[in-house]
Amino acid sequence: MDKLSAERRSANMRQIRSEDTTPELTLRRMLHRLGYRFRLHRKDLPGKPDLVFPSRQRVIFVHGCFWHQHPACREGRAPGTRLDYWTPKLARNQQRDAAVQSALREKGWRCLVVWECELKDTTAALRTVKRFLGKAR
Repeated sequence: MDKLSAERRSANMRQIRSEDTTPELTLRRMLHRLGYRFRLHRKDLPGKPDLVFPSRQRVIFVHGCFWHQHPACREGRAPGTRLDYWTPKLARNQQRDAAVQSALREKGWRCLVVWECELKDTTAALRTVKRFLGKAR
């Protein structure tokens, strides 16, 4: 691999956001409109959940289908090239997700993962989230 392509790849990876992604912002707007109030990315909780509902002891993670390898989604499949790089990287993401959710459950929190592709059907996504959270105050 030449130096120039490595620098380009590094620059592209820096553009990947971990907070305030488009799917996350979409869900936040929908829930706020319905009257739900939440905290964002609480650093005192394992994994800095995307949405935190402290009074309900609930957290929501908004996962990108590719980065977290959504098994039920076409976008969740591994790329066809550079498998020696991508396979361990994506596997680490999945392992970290499982460990974070386990740690949160041990602390008494309930977790919900909303996948990026699920937000395409906003009605179904809202129904799932409302069932998980209960009524807005």
